[in-house]
Amino acid sequence: MATVASQLILHPVVSQGVKILSTTVGRDKASRAIQFFARFYAWLLLSSNNKADAAKWNALKSHLALGRKLMRLAKPVEHLQAALRATQTTGPLGEQLTTVGRQIAYFLYLTYDAIVWAHAIKFINLSPEKAQKVNKTANRYWLTGITLSIANAALKAQRITAEISRLQHGAVDEKFSSAIDREAKLNGLHATRAATKQQFVIDALDFWIPATALGLVNLNDGIVGIFGFITSVLSLQAQWFALSGKK
Repeated sequence: MATVASQLILHPVVSQGVKILSTTVGRDKASRAIQFFARFYAWLLLSSNNKADAAKWNALKSHLALGRKLMRLAKPVEHLQAALRATQTTGPLGEQLTTVGRQIAYFLYLTYDAIVWAHAIKFINLSPEKAQKVNKTANRYWLTGITLSIANAALKAQRITAEISRLQHGAVDEKFSSAIDREAKLNGLHATRAATKQQFVIDALDFWIPATALGLVNLNDGIVGIFGFITSVLSLQAQWFALSGKK
């Protein structure tokens, strides 16, 4: 029995899970997955007129959302630094502009989101109208950031696809001294394109969360919850592969 327990506790999958949850990103994505599943499940319970259980899942959703806002308090600076670094790099103009714009939008979104958190915990007091305006502004910047991220992914995928096609059709490049170098470059481009496509899918689904919050579309909590859960799982998967060294 002890041997079975040891094998389970020390299983590589369990160890990898612990490793992911020891990172801030891993904890955030896991919490986000539970948060959006709770949003979906609460909607499902309300659809069945099970108000008591729905209230429990709504409470779980709200507390996880509040906890995640706390974990993100330093994120605005991180995005501002990323925007500054992007202005100092060289590359296709369209990709550079959308990268800088996206990072600035996320900086503003998370800055306003921190104010929402401070009001929620009663650290600052805002009038209901002011609190609603701040929350709406945060969602506007979030939607802007996602839109720019989608545009960036489309531009990047187009460029990478063209480069792959050029190499596959025998274009000569002085940077490659052998067929092995060429193959390594192609493998790297394929991996980058796959990651870009996955980010595009994540952004395309996440787009509807702030869009719904802003009243631009009228999706119910069940659909929004499922979208958020899927994108959280995809982000966790990317983190899993990154920590395990897989592509």
